[in-house]
Amino acid sequence: MTQNDVAAALEEIGTLLALSGENDFRTRAYTNAARTISQFTGDLNAVVRGGKLGEIRGIGVALRDKITILVTTGRLPYLEQLRASVPPGLIAMLRVPGLGPKKIIQLQKDLQIDSLEKLEAACLAGQVAELKGFGAKSQERILEGIRFLGTVGNRVRIDEALPLGEALLARVRAFPGVIRAELCGSLRRRRETVKDIDIVASSADPGPVMDAFVKLPQVIQVTGHGTTKSSIVAALMVGLERVVMSADLRVVTEEQFPVAMLHFTGSKEHNVRLRQRANERGWSLNEYALSGDNAPGNLRTEADIYGALDLEWVPPEMREDTGEIDVMAARAVPKLLEPGDIRGVFHNHTTASDGTATLKEMARAAQALGYEYFGVGDHSQSLTVANGLNAKRVRQQWAEIDEWNSRLTGIRILKGTECDILQDGSLDYPDQLLAGFDYVVASVHSHFTLSEEEQTTRICKALAHPAVTMLGHATGRLLLRREGYKLNLERVLQTAAEHGKMIEINAQPSRLDLDWLHVKRAKELGIPLVINPDAHSPEDLALVPFGVMVARRGWLTQADLFNTRSLTEVLAELEKRKAAWMAQSGIETEAQTPPVS
Repeated sequence: MTQNDVAAALEEIGTLLALSGENDFRTRAYTNAARTISQFTGDLNAVVRGGKLGEIRGIGVALRDKITILVTTGRLPYLEQLRASVPPGLIAMLRVPGLGPKKIIQLQKDLQIDSLEKLEAACLAGQVAELKGFGAKSQERILEGIRFLGTVGNRVRIDEALPLGEALLARVRAFPGVIRAELCGSLRRRRETVKDIDIVASSADPGPVMDAFVKLPQVIQVTGHGTTKSSIVAALMVGLERVVMSADLRVVTEEQFPVAMLHFTGSKEHNVRLRQRANERGWSLNEYALSGDNAPGNLRTEADIYGALDLEWVPPEMREDTGEIDVMAARAVPKLLEPGDIRGVFHNHTTASDGTATLKEMARAAQALGYEYFGVGDHSQSLTVANGLNAKRVRQQWAEIDEWNSRLTGIRILKGTECDILQDGSLDYPDQLLAGFDYVVASVHSHFTLSEEEQTTRICKALAHPAVTMLGHATGRLLLRREGYKLNLERVLQTAAEHGKMIEINAQPSRLDLDWLHVKRAKELGIPLVINPDAHSPEDLALVPFGVMVARRGWLTQADLFNTRSLTEVLAELEKRKAAWMAQSGIETEAQTPPVS
């Protein structure tokens, strides 16, 4: 039982207690304990064995006993009893945006609703609108949330699916008799969300491989056990989340492996185009072989198969039938962006707003990742819920940046802001203050329910402001939790192109916004893209590779990203943009506070 396992179990207890109607004090005790355990820096097992668990702040007698049982036995009867007592449908209802435990309890008490199906039926019948504390608007939002959940199904974000897939793959590769094994499917293509895990392996004796697969420690259910294909439901703790997914293993011969890997990687549409090219040559291409008169043999790799079809090999991220076949036929597949190409980041938060680490700590963490520059993007003054900075605090931060830049070597801190786009499209700081920043990330954090025309006009007005450098998380979506606000994104992209603005690929796995299709469109329009981690902690800085995955799916190369440039180039470009604005408008930069001695 790992530390994260314990924290997740405590978090789950808190949720189940809330759904059982327990008071807030008791439920918060468990959620607070989960946070405490997840952030504990010592050896939890050693602390438990030494009987010193009670010395950790916030861990009382009841929590101490339960954590001890979890760590020493790997299970907790109390949690198992709670799971049995709470209808699974109530837990599913928590996924509906805007529905918390108290409202779910009310729905169950007043309307006997204990599942999403019953909730939807009650909304359609108008019963929910009649309840105290709900109303017609709440009922409509609940229906929209249920419809949204129906579209995402049981999908899992890539940051949660990939660790489970890689853990299973590592196990399969270690099985005796396995020659090669690879992840396939949408996980290999690095889609933002994944429904299941596909693994293809080669072996001369598949039986023992299948037997070992269904007995892996991650398995919680076996749904199929055959001679060449087996299916399981597997679970893994990823941070504080218990990720549960279906996984399939197919075992083929070594000769069949490259064709099987190609086929099960997909996409379906990409495979259809490949089969068409094979048919044009009088051959047949399926999941096991490229066959027919004069069909080439000895196909050891995917590149060999593509070559037989007069195509250049293409990275899995591009295999979506969005024009890649023509590029492959022309032998013009671009060299896609790599994580190591990123040389700095701009949109990051510190303890000055809602981050968890100081300016120095964040800059040092960025330097440890090999970055040349670290850009601060703390929230602006209107976002009080995130401790946004007023003008006085902005100037204090500028002075602190100057001070650390005079001391630090190997990393340059840039003065930026994540400036709120207000409801009317104006910016959250006056122009004279904006002129003191090295760059401005403009983002929407409020008024999500505006009409499409209002929201689009609002963002386009902000993009027309000469102080804005880049647009942050353009659609405001939260993957599998919230759709983006209504927006004419094509018009937004056209406006960005017209005014020479950059667009962010937000690398937070809960956002990945822009999505890959609009990244591709932005490239067509000549818009510079920027990958930002939207980091609120040093650990978040390591999320940049998820943004790179989106960029690769959008066919971006090193030349398409602004933050693949060197510090010298970045500073020159930012200064050029600022100088052009100030010369045109007559605005002067505020005198900035000298470095603190």
